[in-house]
Amino acid sequence: MVAKKKPGPNPENPKDTMLRVRVDKITLGKLDNSVKKLNSTRSEVIRQGIDLMDEKLRNK
Repeated sequence: MVAKKKPGPNPENPKDTMLRVRVDKITLGKLDNSVKKLNSTRSEVIRQGIDLMDEKLRNK
């Protein structure tokens, strides 16, 4: 018998660090626009942005 996985956070990659940033209204508007277009969350869009920057810098 195979144990069923519980829905919820992935224990292999926990999101246990809180990060606060200060942004202006224009930047917040851009973030919220991306959230709506991607049907995602602010946190996920920010993570995707970090991944894109990391990839861009690795290719230099």
